[in-house]
Amino acid sequence: MKDGRTRLLSERIAGAGLRVHCAIVFFFLVAPILAIVPLSFNSGSFFSYPMQGFSLRWYAQALGSADWQRAFANSIGIGAAATLIATVLGTLAALGLSRSQFPFRSIVMPIIVSPMIVPIVVVAAGFYLVFAPLGLVNSYLGVVLAHAALGTPFVVITVTASLLSFDQSLLRAAAGLGAPPWIAFRRVTLPLITPAVATGAVFAFATSFDEVIVILFIGGPDQRTVPRQMWSGIRDSINPSILAVATLLMIFAIALFACMTWLRKRAAAASQAFA
Repeated sequence: MKDGRTRLLSERIAGAGLRVHCAIVFFFLVAPILAIVPLSFNSGSFFSYPMQGFSLRWYAQALGSADWQRAFANSIGIGAAATLIATVLGTLAALGLSRSQFPFRSIVMPIIVSPMIVPIVVVAAGFYLVFAPLGLVNSYLGVVLAHAALGTPFVVITVTASLLSFDQSLLRAAAGLGAPPWIAFRRVTLPLITPAVATGAVFAFATSFDEVIVILFIGGPDQRTVPRQMWSGIRDSINPSILAVATLLMIFAIALFACMTWLRKRAAAASQAFA
């Protein structure tokens, strides 16, 4: 009885210590980010506390600026096009890599995910060296292709993980019922891996929307995205409207995270339904 009470007490102490540790880590990671949110409502023109008053002037200035509007339009348009390409290519690659008889899978997979491992500066320099002779530098097509290459590994990883847990007997049953491979894929495989495909697409879009190094190498003035506009604003003229845009991007990132969480729950529910 005494050992049980001692163990219960030690478990409570360990649980409390774990919660305190998680709270400290969370505060360490999030506090610097949350510090900019109040400053985006500061009526003054300074990047420091104390605040001079509450105002929405910087949000109005950011949303009413033609430069910021063009940057948002570029980020959304480039991100959507790059996500579409990355999702299609990543899903097709995952379908092949998930097959046990796929040749050289151990070599092809690291090559596909290399943009996630290699330093982004090296990747950006490589894009520039390849795209410059082809006339793709300072063009929307070059930026879209580069962002698609950066987003494809996320789609490959998420879809491959879903396909590795996929019940292949479902495809054999569909083939036994006379369904051609394309019909079996469209009616059996695709509905089950759709949450994983959507999750990879969200990651790909977030990667494109947040990318700044590659756009500095191969993008021109017409392809100025939100991260590049923020970078230029910090270098040229410090303006608190950057804090307003950063706050909006934080809200956007939280929405993407909530979307990915919902998609993961759907994927888990679909796997359990067919288990």
